Amino acid sequence: MRTELVTTLKRKATDVISQLASDQEPVLITQHGLPAAYLIDVKMYEGMQNRLTLLEGIARGEKAILEKRVLSHKEAKQRMARWLA
Repeated sequence: MRTELVTTLKRKATDVISQLASDQEPVLITQHGLPAAYLIDVKMYEGMQNRLTLLEGIARGEKAILEKRVLSHKEAKQRMARWLA
């Protein structure tokens, strides 16, 4: 991962973004010597959001199983039939 100063980002934003698009590698932006932000490509961000949504759905499903909030196949089909009618 590349690291850039916030002042470099201010002065050379177009160059930093162009290199980001070609490298497909996040850029750590530092301010006063400390990590301040990550700059990532749009496709990478969207992929991360999609994976997060999927993982949250899996976690909700696992929690429902632990709490015994489950339906039989027959019950699920009956509910789906009502929604689709």
